[in-house]
This record gives sequence, C-alpha cells and structure tokens, in this order.
Amino acid sequence: MKSEADSDFPSPSERDLPPGRHLLLKEHLMTEIRQSQSENRAEPPATARRRRPWLRPALVAGAVAASVAAGLFVASPFGGDSAEAAPSKETVAMLKEIAAAAKRSPAPKDVRDDQFTYIKSKVSYRSDEGQDPLHQREIWLSVDGRHTSLLHEPANGHKNTRMKPELPLFVTDSNYRNLQKLPTDPVNMLDWLNKVADEENNGKPFVAVGDLTREALMPPEQAAALYLAAAKIPGVELVDDAVDAAGRHGVAIAWEDDGARQELIFDKKTKQYLGERTVMTEDRPYAEKGEVTEKTAVLERKVVDRAGERP
Repeated sequence: MKSEADSDFPSPSERDLPPGRHLLLKEHLMTEIRQSQSENRAEPPATARRRRPWLRPALVAGAVAASVAAGLFVASPFGGDSAEAAPSKETVAMLKEIAAAAKRSPAPKDVRDDQFTYIKSKVSYRSDEGQDPLHQREIWLSVDGRHTSLLHEPANGHKNTRMKPELPLFVTDSNYRNLQKLPTDPVNMLDWLNKVADEENNGKPFVAVGDLTREALMPPEQAAALYLAAAKIPGVELVDDAVDAAGRHGVAIAWEDDGARQELIFDKKTKQYLGERTVMTEDRPYAEKGEVTEKTAVLERKVVDRAGERP
C-alpha cells in the first residue's frame, strides 16, 4: 500500500523517465521499438531498468502510436543519415564563438554537495492532446545527485514534486559534480558524446549536446569543450534567426532528424544560451511541416542552498 510520504514521489515507472526532459513525438516510436526488442530478448521490464538522468521522457502520443500500428512511417533505428555533411565553415565559426563565450562565463564559487542548481524557464511541448500552453517551470537539481531534488510545474501537475535520487549514481549522470569530471578538450568530449549516444541516445550525439545545455549547469571549461565537439558532429547546421519561448531572437545551432529540426538558440551578441525549439521539416500524422512542437527559454540558472529556495 502506498504511504502518505510516498505520494510525493513519482511512481517507479515515472522515476525511470526523469522529469527534467521532454522528447519529440517521433521518439515515442523509437521507445516502442526498443521496448519491443527488449521484450523479445526477455530482458527485465522497463520499470526495472534505469535510464540516464538527461533522457527526455517519451510523451504518451496516441497519434504516433496509431501511426506505428497503421504502418504509416518507419524511423531508422540509428537516426539521421550516415552520409550527413560536415558542418559548414560558418557553423564551425559560430560554435567557436559560443565556446569562447562559455569559457569566459564565471563558474559558481565554493559549490557544496548539499546545494542545488535552480533553473527557471518557460516551456511548451506538444502532446497527443495538442500543444501545451506556454507556462513556467522551476526545478532544483541536486549538485551531487544524492539529495532529493524538486520540480515546480503546476501546469503539468507538478506542484513542488520531490524527486528522490536513484542510487548508485551512473558515471554519466548530469549533476554538477559529475559534469566537472567531463573532458575539457573537444576531442575527448566528442568521444564521450559518441559513447553516450551509442548507449543512451540511439546513436545521436547532438541529443546529448542539447541535454547538457538545456537543464544542467555546465562548468565553463566543459561547456567550451562541448560546443567545440558539436562542431564536429555531421549534420549540425546554422540557423540565422530562431525565437525561443520568451520571444527572444537568436542564432541557432541545429540538427535535423526524422522530419524534425532541433535548434539550440544563443544570443547573437553575447552567445549565451537562450533556449530551444523543435521545428517540423516534414509532414507527420501528428504535426505539419513548419510547426513548432517544442519551445523553451531559460530565464534563470543559479546555485542555491535549499530545494525550493529562489535566488
């Protein structure tokens, strides 16, 4: 029987899909495929297998599931085209500027293991029920990954929802302490991204780049290496003008996969991260070409002493 204390925590299946992440509707298809393959191999049920913290939970997309059942489209299990072109000179030059700006950013001082990374943002995601209204999201993430984090997103039913840590931690967990251990040079960072992509992101290293940019606190040296490594990912391109969820215009580093383009948006002058959006590049049963299915805007990112404390 579920105790009163337990009611503040997500169910085991929800904890397998950490609450910090959202996925394109197309990823629901890949989830179904992976689950089917796992069942055929008689692996433990999905609720018993823990995912890495930055994986976006697949939205329960009835429209997509229906499309799968009807055989309307099939996605490559590896995502993207192996013959994708290398990033253009303009794209590489922009990523170098973004990396330089990240390296110049001041690192938080005297961060303690019992503190929390506070991130305030505006978000809107598409689900099988349509596009969510733009709403505010606040999350407090444990610095060392061992303390109970907190999510406040009433629009999606999370009013001060506590998130109990899952132990032992993985070496790929995205808490601040672990991110401090990542490579500080782009070559080794790219190797790490490719390894994570092979294990967790279906062969898509750019997904990991977005995950580490969107809702995590990257130390300056590691952030610079991350963006320089992104300049070596095939298919990465430059979008001259993109708008985040707060209406701010910026330049975007983008990557297209399975009819959708993921755009990481940066301020044109400061090169600081603003937010993200996903734009459909092809018609799908659940969204039309040109439709924005996901948009975010980071408004504040600080280290605080307690979960629930606002800067």
